[in-house]
Amino acid sequence: MINSHKYLDPSLSAEERANDLLQHMSLEEKMGQIVCYMPDKETLDSFEKDYRHGAGEVSMLFVGELLSKEAVVEKVTYIQKKLMGLSKHRIPAIFHMETLAGAFAPEATSFPSGIGQASTWNPELQKELSKIIGKQARAIGATHAFAPVLDISRDSRFGRQGETYGEDPALASAMGTAYVSGLQQDGDLKKSVLACAKHFVGYHATQGGIHAASTAIPPRLLREVYAKPFQAAISISNMKSVMNTYSSIDGEAVAGSKRILTQLLREEMGFKGLVVSDYTSIAEQHTRLMVSESKTDAGERSLLAGMDVELPSKDCYNEELMQRIQDGKIEMEFLDRAVRNLLVAKFELGLFENPFPMSEMEVREAYSDPMNNRISLDAARQSMVLLKNNDILPLERKKQKIAVIGYHAISRRSLFGGYSFTSLFDALLNAGNTMAGVDFEQISDLSNQGINTKEENNIYPGSNVKIETKKTEELVRKHYPQCNNLLDQLKLECPTAELIYSIGYAYAGNDTSLHDEALTAAATADLVIFTLGGKHGWGMSCTTGEGIDSTDIGLPECQESFIRKLAQINKPTVAIHFDGRPISSDMADQYAGAIIEAWNPGQFGAKAITDILFGDYNPSGKLPVSIAYNAGQIPVFYNHDNGSSYHVGTMNEFKSYLDCPREPRYYFGFGLSYTTFEYSNLRIEKEVYEPHEPLHISVDITNTGDLFGEEVVQLYIRDKYASMVRPALELAGFIRVPLKSKETKKVHFTMELSQLAFLDADMRWKIEAGEIEVLIGTSSNDLRVSSSFNISSNQYIDGKTRGFYAQAEVR
Repeated sequence: MINSHKYLDPSLSAEERANDLLQHMSLEEKMGQIVCYMPDKETLDSFEKDYRHGAGEVSMLFVGELLSKEAVVEKVTYIQKKLMGLSKHRIPAIFHMETLAGAFAPEATSFPSGIGQASTWNPELQKELSKIIGKQARAIGATHAFAPVLDISRDSRFGRQGETYGEDPALASAMGTAYVSGLQQDGDLKKSVLACAKHFVGYHATQGGIHAASTAIPPRLLREVYAKPFQAAISISNMKSVMNTYSSIDGEAVAGSKRILTQLLREEMGFKGLVVSDYTSIAEQHTRLMVSESKTDAGERSLLAGMDVELPSKDCYNEELMQRIQDGKIEMEFLDRAVRNLLVAKFELGLFENPFPMSEMEVREAYSDPMNNRISLDAARQSMVLLKNNDILPLERKKQKIAVIGYHAISRRSLFGGYSFTSLFDALLNAGNTMAGVDFEQISDLSNQGINTKEENNIYPGSNVKIETKKTEELVRKHYPQCNNLLDQLKLECPTAELIYSIGYAYAGNDTSLHDEALTAAATADLVIFTLGGKHGWGMSCTTGEGIDSTDIGLPECQESFIRKLAQINKPTVAIHFDGRPISSDMADQYAGAIIEAWNPGQFGAKAITDILFGDYNPSGKLPVSIAYNAGQIPVFYNHDNGSSYHVGTMNEFKSYLDCPREPRYYFGFGLSYTTFEYSNLRIEKEVYEPHEPLHISVDITNTGDLFGEEVVQLYIRDKYASMVRPALELAGFIRVPLKSKETKKVHFTMELSQLAFLDADMRWKIEAGEIEVLIGTSSNDLRVSSSFNISSNQYIDGKTRGFYAQAEVR
């Protein structure tokens, strides 16, 4: 009898249960497990013909058309029951959703975009944030969370920069491991979700900054930099899932590369979890990269390479592939490996005991916890970077006339970035699709909400960007009733002021027809607050996001030219920038009195901005990327090799480009405060260390200003001389330190010297003897104190167990 099978015994390990169940499964049932079902408006009641034996996973993009968490629970329950009924062994499906900025569902708490989260430089907050996301996702039936994005991003042309933790592998490792630990509840998967890091590996280093283009990363750089955050999440947080990049590396499509998915990921890096394909990336080996003569060939290539599950639907892991396995042309062990990995995940998640969403009370508790909103607001505040301040901020709450100018000031949508729930229903509403592998018109139908999605979209003059439908703002208000736009929040925060609003310009194009009206409003005001930036998301109404790349990383002409005109009025001005890439503007740098980089801060973004404007919160965010002057500088990043970039050091009279500095516009780690900090008393415990000994460093930080503030203390290292060319500077650790006026605290860093290991000429991880400089400061370009120590001897190590970032504490 089935009930006698060991796989039904929850006291056994997930591996034992998976191995037992695998023995009883037919070939057809196994094939059903390695594919995904993506419900759409056509097939919800007729998918049995394509998924006769169930499905391994289910895509939850259908939530874009739903208005409540209860509706999600109902639909997930319905689909799960149907799929379990189709499986002889009643195997439940894993439901996956995006979770970058919150659970991808109605009523879920929204957080800043990935680059905003990185700007907090706060792993502890990151873990609390992801715990909330995991709880809310699991409550409504999602058990596979597509985040964090661990791609190293050094190219602002690439439209998806806003999803990442930026350019530095140590920062991405610290933030990513914290996110994974929170999402997976420190390993208690029966109450949480699988964290799926993406996109393995090197996705953001493509030719031309183009989504899914070829990636030219040499093997050493691939491992030392681009794979480092993935390795950290595997080694420290036991990350359970990985998604591949769309790109090819050294002539191999990663979706079908045994060298990348098995030899590197599993054998070198020790990953033991579930590998899933980015949407349609298996098929693209046939349709786009031209390395497989048919989709079935592509499926065979991926299965043999180590790809466990095809997403988002059955295409290449098809009936013909099953026949090849049945005929012995493909060995059964490859299919069994994939199925086993998926089954282990399902048993670890406790799905055989609890396959459905949580109870009504548990769902309500997960979504109504007051901590959710508090963490969202904290993250929004800490994510914002003050880039410039000519003694304008903070503002006084007083009777004054304030001109508020710009599209973003009245747009709630602008507060939300790509891969937020808002971006999903926004994409469903607007014309054009830029999300790979998904036909938005096929998966969802918003007509049940009384919305006409066929509304005509015109183009912003001077651009290829379509004007978004007004229905977008209506849905944002409906889904996030607590969310104010910036103008409304300003009215609440400063009721004694007279606010004059003028749109002035759009978020794309070169239309200046509304400039004069806005300039007239500015001329009558005591202060001008103007918003800048683009729109981050999916679809042809966006300017950054997946598949939305650009050779121009600056502001649109309608905004850049307005700033030049505004400067002639000679009024105090504050610029607030919203987007998925950082602000890069000659006019803003030259003429704005203050600049706040707000990114896409989430549902409490307007509140966070006004808290900073009026001094209720002292800004403390730091840049996770170096900001280029223009695309011609790209890539520009702080941890370039010795003898490269703005440290090239050749004997040349020209110390810059002919038309631009070599240095970035703003440096990695930079961010201003309303107070000042002093660094002193740097101490290294010993002058000479054995390679196995932990390094101990301490430094005193004093708030020398008159206001409370938080300083992000940044520890950098530099290998003075090495056998391989090393970075000119490397972030080694960091910590946020809250300080009252005139208060001093001591920060202590502990670092394993294996963190300094690099791949030698023979590609072995080596801690190398020699002198190491230690530098501590407030940014990569503002290092206040320094010293050095020596490593006594060489030592070779296992790269999986090396250090990734220093531990820090305030003593």
